[in-house]
Amino acid sequence: MNGLMFDLHCHSIFSDGELIPAELVRRVEVMGYNAIAITDHADSSNLDFIIPRLVKVAKEINKISATKLLPGIELTHVHPDQIASLATQARALGAKIVVCHGETITEPVFPGTNKAALNANIDILAHPGFISEEDAQQASKKGIYLELSGRKGHSLTNGHVAQVAKKTGAKLIINSDGHAPGDFMTPERARQVGRGAGLTTEEVENLYKTARDFLKERF
Repeated sequence: MNGLMFDLHCHSIFSDGELIPAELVRRVEVMGYNAIAITDHADSSNLDFIIPRLVKVAKEINKISATKLLPGIELTHVHPDQIASLATQARALGAKIVVCHGETITEPVFPGTNKAALNANIDILAHPGFISEEDAQQASKKGIYLELSGRKGHSLTNGHVAQVAKKTGAKLIINSDGHAPGDFMTPERARQVGRGAGLTTEEVENLYKTARDFLKERF
């Protein structure tokens, strides 16, 4: 994909992933990734535990790895009233990527989560389910990415997300939501996720071109 392969939503042992950060980065380095963001699940109970550790390990790994690690977080199943303040805390702790767990149809996410997240200081709204055009317009206005997910279940609404994004001009991003070694996608697999959501090959390639500047700002 124009020489750029990345994943900005995945999980390590700091939440429900299977790998420590070093192994996770090494595995995707072998796959040819340029960048990876570890965005473990968090609420107010563990935000200050996870982010400083990811910041520390990123400094160490980025000295030796061809794949650069971005320390991040995924605000998960928190009440909509808490999202903005937790996003602000995450930034202050050093998170380079702030993801919010959107209203996927496979989990009992609080109604109003999408709207609250898009009014907060986040980068990516993960698996936003049947997101409304109004909320997608807010994503477009703020430059927040809507995720096309490679993960089983969450991916069921990718077509809807892509369609609404096209109508509103919202940016899209393809992520694995990886928890285990087999979850991380090859470039061809990521391309299939985009095409399966109804995007053209050119549109999928353009997603990666758009994300290039976004990544440069964070290194």
